[in-house]
Amino acid sequence: MMSVYPHRETTSAAILAGGQARRFAGRDKSRVVISGRSIIVRQLDVLQQVAAEIVVVSPFAERFADLSLAVHADRISGLGAIGGIYTAVEVANADNIVVVACDLPFLTAPLLGRLVELAQRADGAWIHSRRGVEPLVACYRKHSLRSIRNAIDAGRLTAGALADAMSIAELPESALTPFGDPERLLANINTAADLARLG
Repeated sequence: MMSVYPHRETTSAAILAGGQARRFAGRDKSRVVISGRSIIVRQLDVLQQVAAEIVVVSPFAERFADLSLAVHADRISGLGAIGGIYTAVEVANADNIVVVACDLPFLTAPLLGRLVELAQRADGAWIHSRRGVEPLVACYRKHSLRSIRNAIDAGRLTAGALADAMSIAELPESALTPFGDPERLLANINTAADLARLG
C-alpha cells in the first residue's frame, strides 16, 4: 500500500539518545513507559510511517540491541545536540533526515510529515514554539551537512544557531493545532516530575 507521505522513500529518521540524563538519574529516557509503551517504541511506530530508514545516534549501542536498528556514536564527541544532528545527517542514506530527541513521547506522523514537506524548499525545517526553535523536532536535508559542519568549525555549537548557518523553514506553534495539542506534542521527559505529570 502506498504511504500517505510522498517523501517517505527519500526520508531517513534519527532518534538522538546520547544524553547523560543527569536530571533523570541517568536512566535511559527512551525506555520510559508512557501509557503502557516505551517512548522509543512509540517513536518507532510514528517514524516508520514517514521514513524508510531509522537509525539511533547514541554512544550506548548495547541499549538498543533488541531493536535491530543501526546505532551510530557521534562523529564528533562532546558537542551535545548539534553533534547529534551532524551525525544523523552524515550517516543517513536519504535526502531528508527527520531528527527527534529520544524523550518526546507524543510526536505524530502528520506533524513530522509536514516538517519534511516544509524542508523541501530549504536546508531544513523545524518548529518555532514559545520556548524558541526546536532543533530536535526537525527535518534536515542531506545537502546541509557542510553548513552544519561549518557552524561547528566556527564554534557556533548551539543547535539553534544553525538558523544562522543555513536556510530553515519554520512551523510556528500557531500552526500545530491541526496535529494535536502543542503542549503535548512537544512535551518531553527530562525529570521524574515530568514523568509523573505526563505518564
